[in-house]
Amino acid sequence: MTEETGTTGEAGTTGTTGEAGTTGPDDAVGQRVQRLRRARGLTQRALAEPVCTAAYVSTLEAGRANPSEAVLRHLAERLGVGYDELATGRPAHLATELNLALTEAQGALATGDVEEAADRFADVLERAARHDLPAVRPAALLGLGECALESGRLADARRHFEAVEQLRGDQPLPRRAAAVRGRAVAHLLAGELRYACYLLETEIDRLNAAGLHDPDALLLLYSAVIGPYMDMGAHARAAQAAELALALAPTATDPALVAHLHRSVARTLIAEGRTAEADASLAKAQELYRRLRLTGDLAKCHWMRGYVHAQADDLDRAEQSLRTARDLLASRRAELLIHQVDVELADVLRRRGSHRAAEDLLTGLLARTGPDPADPAGPGAAPELGAVHAGAAHRLLGLLAEDRDDPAAAEEHYVRALSLLERAGAAGDLADLCRLFGDLLRRTGRTELALDVYRTGLGHRAAPGTTTLGPAPAAPPFAAGLPFTGGPGAENRA
Repeated sequence: MTEETGTTGEAGTTGTTGEAGTTGPDDAVGQRVQRLRRARGLTQRALAEPVCTAAYVSTLEAGRANPSEAVLRHLAERLGVGYDELATGRPAHLATELNLALTEAQGALATGDVEEAADRFADVLERAARHDLPAVRPAALLGLGECALESGRLADARRHFEAVEQLRGDQPLPRRAAAVRGRAVAHLLAGELRYACYLLETEIDRLNAAGLHDPDALLLLYSAVIGPYMDMGAHARAAQAAELALALAPTATDPALVAHLHRSVARTLIAEGRTAEADASLAKAQELYRRLRLTGDLAKCHWMRGYVHAQADDLDRAEQSLRTARDLLASRRAELLIHQVDVELADVLRRRGSHRAAEDLLTGLLARTGPDPADPAGPGAAPELGAVHAGAAHRLLGLLAEDRDDPAAAEEHYVRALSLLERAGAAGDLADLCRLFGDLLRRTGRTELALDVYRTGLGHRAAPGTTTLGPAPAAPPFAAGLPFTGGPGAENRA
C-alpha cells in the first residue's frame, strides 16, 4: 500500500463531503496544508495520524475534501500554526497587528507626517483586503481620506470617504458619521458650501429621527456644519448648531471632538464681535490639541487666534500667530490650509504697510492653485476648488491695487473675486466685496453700475443663507426643549 492509500471511517475523511451546512471543498485550505507540510518536511502519513489517513490528506491537498473542525485543529497543531491561520489563511494575530498599524498611522498623521501616514494606511488596507478582514478596511479608508484632505487631493478624499459609507451601509448610522463629515469637508474645501451643508444636515436629521443619541457622532456633525454655515452667512443657524454642540460636549467620550467644538464655536463668537470669548475658546482647544499632540489642529488654532488678534488690531501678535500656523502646516504639506492662512497673513501685512510682501504672498497663492496638467483632478481643475480663499485673495489684491491708485487692476480682481464667491455661495464675503466694488465704481463715475453692485450686496446681506438652505435640522431629542438663547457663551453672559 502506497502513502496515498488508506482506510476510511475516520472523522471527516469520507470523500469530498464536509460537515453539515458546508457548501463544498475549499481548494485554498488544501493548498495551505500542502505548502506548510512540505516546508516542515512532513509526509502525509506523519501529518495525518492518528486523526485521519494519508489518503485523506492527499484528497484534502488536491482540493477534493472539506475537513471538519476537529481535523483542521489536529492538522494546525501538527503544522505549528493556529487554527484560524490554517482555516482562513490569515497569519496569527493579524487583526491585532493591523489595529496596531492603524494606531501608528493615526499617530503619524496627528504629528504631521502625512506621507508616512498615507503609506501606512494603504498597507493596512491592502493586507486587510488580501486576508479578507472587512472590519479593518473602513478605518484604513478613513485615514487615507484624512491624508488626502491634508494634501489637497479632494477627489481622492471623496472617493475614500464614499467607500467607507458603502462598507458601513448596513451598520448603525453613527458608524457613518466620520465618513459623512469627511466628505462634507472635501466639498467645503472645493467651494461647494451648499452641498457640504446638505450632507451634514441630512445625516444629523437621520440620526435624530432614528432616536440614536450618540453624543460623539452628533458632536462631530454639529461642529462640522458650523464652518459652512459661517461661510454662507447663515450666522444664526451656525450659532444654534454651536449651542446644541455645547450641550452635547459633557457627554462626549473623545477629547479631540471637544477640542474641535471649541475651535468651531470660536468662529461664531468672532462673528458676533466677542473676540475675548473667542480667544478663550481657542485657548481651550489649543491646550487640548497640545496635550493630544495633534499638530495639524494646533496649527488651525494658531491661525484662528491670529485672526482674532487682527480683529482686535493687535497686528504684531496676529502676524506671529499666523506665521506659527503657516510653519506648522508647511511641515505637514497641508497646501489648501496654507492657502487660507496666507490670505489672513496677507491682510495683516497689508494693514501693517508691507504691501509688496502681501502682494507676493497672494500672487504665489493663486499661482499654486492653477491647473496641473499632470493631475487633472488636482487643485485648479475646477474653478470652484478653493473658491472661498481664492476669492478672498483676489479681494485683497484689489485693495492693494486701490492702495497704489490702480483702479483698473482693482476692478479686475474684484470681478474675479465676485465670480468665485458667487459660485461658492459665500454670502457674507459677497456682501463685503460688493460694498468695496460699488465704492470703486462710484469713485470712477459709474454710478448706475455701482448701484447695481450695491443691490447685489444688499441681497446677500438681507437674508444670508435663506435662499440656499432648507429647513434647519431638528434638534436632538435631549435638546427638544432647549431654548435658543442667541448663540454660545450665554452662560458667560448670565
